[in-house]
Amino acid sequence: MPELILPDPRAHASFLEAMKEFEAEGRGGPEDNSMVGRDILRYGGRWHDPEFFAAYAAAVRADADEDSPRPEGHVPCTTLWWAEGDTYLGRIAIRHRLNGFLLDYGGHIGYDVRASARRRGHATAMLRAALPVAHSLGIDPVLVTCDDTNTASRRVIEKCGGVFEDRRGKKLRYWIATGPAAPRAPGAGPGEGGATGE
Repeated sequence: MPELILPDPRAHASFLEAMKEFEAEGRGGPEDNSMVGRDILRYGGRWHDPEFFAAYAAAVRADADEDSPRPEGHVPCTTLWWAEGDTYLGRIAIRHRLNGFLLDYGGHIGYDVRASARRRGHATAMLRAALPVAHSLGIDPVLVTCDDTNTASRRVIEKCGGVFEDRRGKKLRYWIATGPAAPRAPGAGPGEGGATGE
């Protein structure tokens, strides 16, 4: 049964296979500003080294810490991998807080499922599993966005309780309650509580 795990070197071989699948779709190019794309561009040539990969996994885990170094404009972020045993199926990132860009376009949560694992319900299950994690970080509700052309992602968000607020550019913006309380009304803004993060 798949579950969310902290980035772990035991998924090394499967992670490499997944990144090849993303690259085959064109991810990792200079104009790909997604988390997966940036990581492929920065680290893809070194991931094959087990020691480097272990250090990479540790750095991804450390990005959740408020005081970890990060590029300007980035906020602390808890990244979890969706895995079945040692098989990497995807990843989900929970940004602990919103800056201006994230409020308009990026949201609190971003996720990717590898090509060979799609259309099996993994994205929906992964997002549902991440909501209590976001709640434990003091984030309620979370903002999740998707491109207006991404029907599959829109369905995932709506299945997980997403309440549509508006469209900004090409992005559709949804709020999802993470705790037992009902979703806040659209326009209520990010409920970041005492969270620290990206």
